[in-house]
Amino acid sequence: MQTAPACRGDFTQAPAPRLTSLAHGGGCGCKLSPAILRVLLSDQAGANPFQQLLVGTETGDDAAVWQIDEKTCVIATTDFFMPMVDDPFHFGRIAATNAISDVYAMGGRPVMALAILGMPLDKLPPHVVREILKGGRDVCAAAGIPVAGGHSIDSPEPIYGLAVIGICRPDDVRRNSTAEPGDVLILTKGLGVGIYSAAIKREALPPGGYEEMLASTTLLNRIGAELSKDANVHSITDVTGFGLLGHALEMARGSACTLVIRGRHVPLFSQAAALTQQGFVTGASRRNWASYGDAVRLPEDMPEWRRHLLTDPQTSGGLLVACAPANAAALTEKIVGAGYPSACMIGHVERGQPAVIVED
Repeated sequence: MQTAPACRGDFTQAPAPRLTSLAHGGGCGCKLSPAILRVLLSDQAGANPFQQLLVGTETGDDAAVWQIDEKTCVIATTDFFMPMVDDPFHFGRIAATNAISDVYAMGGRPVMALAILGMPLDKLPPHVVREILKGGRDVCAAAGIPVAGGHSIDSPEPIYGLAVIGICRPDDVRRNSTAEPGDVLILTKGLGVGIYSAAIKREALPPGGYEEMLASTTLLNRIGAELSKDANVHSITDVTGFGLLGHALEMARGSACTLVIRGRHVPLFSQAAALTQQGFVTGASRRNWASYGDAVRLPEDMPEWRRHLLTDPQTSGGLLVACAPANAAALTEKIVGAGYPSACMIGHVERGQPAVIVED
């Protein structure tokens, strides 16, 4: 069995505790459930009084978008969470990749980031915290943006993430609420991050699993900025803490359509199915299903472990793309060629009540 690599950095100093042992949850599995969020935001609905605010809280989209003029929009987002891996450098890389993804999902290009840091300084030595920050800077450098500042606090559990600013043209903004009947659904990364994280926490992830998860969670979703320039791409969202079904349901509700997902076409991490059947499931997966299961129709004979794959919380997951059917095959091929080998077509959009239907 495989665990996360040992802590990078200064090995002459006292050993630090496992990062995952300091947190009650990890990655995007820390998110509040969709049901709780609906309650918390229920009194914030209503007409948007700001013409320049193209995307706000109306549909639970990935980021806010403010139009400055005819040519430029500003995209603003923030994302942070507790560690899902024990290597601090890797934790920083994953958290930064995840935060930047929101800008790509809206069709934008990131231009600047601010760090968000909360650390239990009585439990973690400074050299570990430095490695987390280095990991975040490493990913931001790969995205071509600076970490221009930030804010830090002493907190009971380790927390790290970014506030990210991006830009795009108004015509390139892609919402999670503009899918059209007939569209084909493409998913750009495989599922299984939460399942692998659960196995890491119990020191039971099989050989090769850690490297597979790290490769996916640190792969920037920069393809979103390219797809948004294609008029045949109607809607984009990233798949994170609510699982594939939760984020598909957000798209269905925002677009007033039914999304149909072919369950056996959904790409998975190589050992996700086996680990799920062995009971490596996060609490967030169960909370997700309890929050939105009444709006999802599954095959009658679908076993519970397969459902857990579809509700598994993804950290730095892939993009869910709705595009015109005539262009779906070419777009999928383009996405794979751009460095997303798991990308594939997983379903389609139909007229109907906002819901998600899973078919075999």
